[in-house]
Amino acid sequence: MKRRKGLKKYHLFYSLFKKYHFRPKRQLGQNFLSDKKVVKDLIKAAELKKEETVLEIGPGLGSITEELIKTAKKVIVVEKDKRLIEILKNNLKQNLAPDYLRRRMKIIHGDILKFNPKRYSLTAKRYKIIANPPYYIVCPLIKKFLQDKDPPKLMVLLVQKEVAERMCAKPPKMSLLSVTVQLFSKIEIVKMVKKESFFPEPKVDSSIVRIKPLRKTNIEPDLFFKIVKTGFSHPRKQLKNNLKEIFGNKTERILKQTGIDSYRRAETLSLEEWILLAKNFKK
Repeated sequence: MKRRKGLKKYHLFYSLFKKYHFRPKRQLGQNFLSDKKVVKDLIKAAELKKEETVLEIGPGLGSITEELIKTAKKVIVVEKDKRLIEILKNNLKQNLAPDYLRRRMKIIHGDILKFNPKRYSLTAKRYKIIANPPYYIVCPLIKKFLQDKDPPKLMVLLVQKEVAERMCAKPPKMSLLSVTVQLFSKIEIVKMVKKESFFPEPKVDSSIVRIKPLRKTNIEPDLFFKIVKTGFSHPRKQLKNNLKEIFGNKTERILKQTGIDSYRRAETLSLEEWILLAKNFKK
């Protein structure tokens, strides 16, 4: 039975690709979500309401988009591959009335990493992001929106399972990515998604992550990340050796004031300890 379902999925995608003379580009990370249950899981995790606006990144063939249009007040989609825009429009027209689409959806051809939310009235806490973005842009994408002056109310994303675990990591498995994400948000893994839920199948499984942006802490971001990046610059070195680059002869004193053993490595520090280091450095 499982094999029959798999063959049916392949047939549907191949016939669609043939119709539009389309071939997925590996360099664009085009792995299209084919599991309707996962779509429902994404929308459920976002706790989407009828009056809300959603920004979808990389809508692809529209499997998520169609359900978003039925659920939210307005859906803005950003697609980098111009070839997919025609396919997306035609797929949606098969199931949704044209006037309904005009009122509820706006399609933007562009690069999400260069996208300006304010241009489309997407200001603080007034929209949510729901997406199955290409794997290669996940980290810069998350950083872009978390560090924006007007971040979204919530982000629900499909990301590589390994990346999801790295973002949620705790000491002694912290990284620059986990420190960055946890400083600006509360993050949780909602569910693991098998690679068979996509076409073409990626090499790895994915996870649905729920990221809720938080208010900025009372620290200087530039200083904070300068310290963290320096701390992680040579992961195998002891913290005191890395931090000498910016702390100089104050290194031992600052670490002692913070209550951090100078022989520890960056990956063992908690977010709270990094914040304390930044605050002590200013004194």
